[in-house]
Amino acid sequence: MNPEQFQNKLQESGISLTDQQMAQFARYYELLVEWNEKMNLTAITDRDEVYLKHFYDSLTLAFHVDLSRPLTLVDVGAGAGFPSIPLKIAFPELQVTIVDSLKKRIGFLDTVIDELGLDQVQAIHDRAETFGQNKAQRAHYDLATARAVARLSVLAEFCLPLVKKDGLFVAMKGAQVEDELADAKKAIATLGGKFLEDAAFELPENAGERHIIRIAKKKESPNKYPRKPGTPAKKPIQ
Repeated sequence: MNPEQFQNKLQESGISLTDQQMAQFARYYELLVEWNEKMNLTAITDRDEVYLKHFYDSLTLAFHVDLSRPLTLVDVGAGAGFPSIPLKIAFPELQVTIVDSLKKRIGFLDTVIDELGLDQVQAIHDRAETFGQNKAQRAHYDLATARAVARLSVLAEFCLPLVKKDGLFVAMKGAQVEDELADAKKAIATLGGKFLEDAAFELPENAGERHIIRIAKKKESPNKYPRKPGTPAKKPIQ
């Protein structure tokens, strides 16, 4: 998917990108490749693959969640900035917080934010577990998302405590999520969530199956969650 195809495909779904936004994506790609030579950000570096499997894939969240109004979004374990940076480029009114546990990646993200001229974006170096226990962050966001970070039961513990009541937790997943959904039922309920939808679709160019899992926050998450760093992954709520 070259940049022109990327722009046209998004247009078909009602997302119009200006020349400035396309220039921001082009610079993002350059920085990704440049920094990837110094540190491991992504195994995908071919331009057309990045546009499809990182940029376009990140923006599929907007096909299932209304981002046309100003929202506060937190991206947990964002790595190289997916999905939050593509979402911020396409929807400039979003207020974005990115959390990642590796300081080098935060350095990369700070450079991207600066070079692309993005405002109302902050990249924070922290573990998801300790970030979720920060009183200033708990129940603070309209939308929490994570893309291919951990199993859904673990992600629910990372993300739901950060979401306001009546906000959304959206997990972006690859193929075969049925077992994960079944395993995560107790965690979602325990943390005050309610499963809304598993939207399954295929990426263009036979690039694979994807799932957008939407979970509403209906009750406050108990204060004990998220537990200490490492515990959610070792002992998921089940």
